[in-house]
Amino acid sequence: MQNDHDVIIHVEHLNKVFQSIRGYWRQKKHPVQAVKDISFSICKGELFGMVGPNGAGKTTTVKMLSTLLLPSGGNATIFGHDVVKDTDKIRPRIGFTFGGNKGLYSRLSALDNLKYFAELYKLDPQTIEKRIKEMLEVVGLTGREKDRVETYSSGMQQRLHLARAMLHDPDLLFLDEPTVGIDPIGSREIRTLIRELVTRGKTVLLTTHYMYEAEELCNRIAVVNHGEIVALDTPASLKTRASSDSVIVIQTPTENPALQVELNNLRNDIAHLSNSHETVSIQTRNPGRILNTLAGLLESQVISNIEVRNATLEDVYVQIIKESTV
Repeated sequence: MQNDHDVIIHVEHLNKVFQSIRGYWRQKKHPVQAVKDISFSICKGELFGMVGPNGAGKTTTVKMLSTLLLPSGGNATIFGHDVVKDTDKIRPRIGFTFGGNKGLYSRLSALDNLKYFAELYKLDPQTIEKRIKEMLEVVGLTGREKDRVETYSSGMQQRLHLARAMLHDPDLLFLDEPTVGIDPIGSREIRTLIRELVTRGKTVLLTTHYMYEAEELCNRIAVVNHGEIVALDTPASLKTRASSDSVIVIQTPTENPALQVELNNLRNDIAHLSNSHETVSIQTRNPGRILNTLAGLLESQVISNIEVRNATLEDVYVQIIKESTV
């Protein structure tokens, strides 16, 4: 069991309200609550994930915790310091990255970018060169450090973001969608780097849209929807929330009344059903009964293909989001 000394981030009833200006003359203020009364803690050495739809409040939460945005209410402490009152004590011990090329100067080289940020971090001038060299090696950019950032791929830019965030050797890292828009090889390299950070003793808060990434990396995952945490647990425990053992994926060319009739007859065997374009996904504890019933539709080509697989974290995520949206 973790004690108070192990808690790096502690959040109680945190919320954020933005004032959106509307109307023809843009004089009407309309409050938009981006984060609603969320509470959680992150322990030392933990890789904590936040997942949720676009606009769910993940980035807003990260910005409040990294002292870039003031909360509208609630409390949050990092290393025991208040994120509003003690920013000068928190900032030297945290690093953060946001997806994309924001935060880098594209017409400068990677080396010049890191020198600039090293001075902002007020690193010892005698150790700057050594520290930059170490970080370039860690993120695999040695040999390309004199090239302009604008010549870098998305994956290389994201690795440079990580190097910048780690320059001052922070204890806590906020990584907001670090693999967004990156090809599979680049994404794999970034995930390897993130795992290495944790082995170095860092604590990481990661946001992502990729469930396989969250499952692979995170000790615990918070599912966020409409500014609220609607589920929080380990990946394995979240998967047990699926009310079924199997998922049957049906490919059907069109919406067919015959299929709908059979699905209605099978409703007692269906734990969860979702439709997407020409695909129907069924979560069930009785895959055999459903397959036997639908076999005739497959033969008559009402159904073009049936696949059976185990429920994944993505299936559970979709189920949780849909249930919390109702």
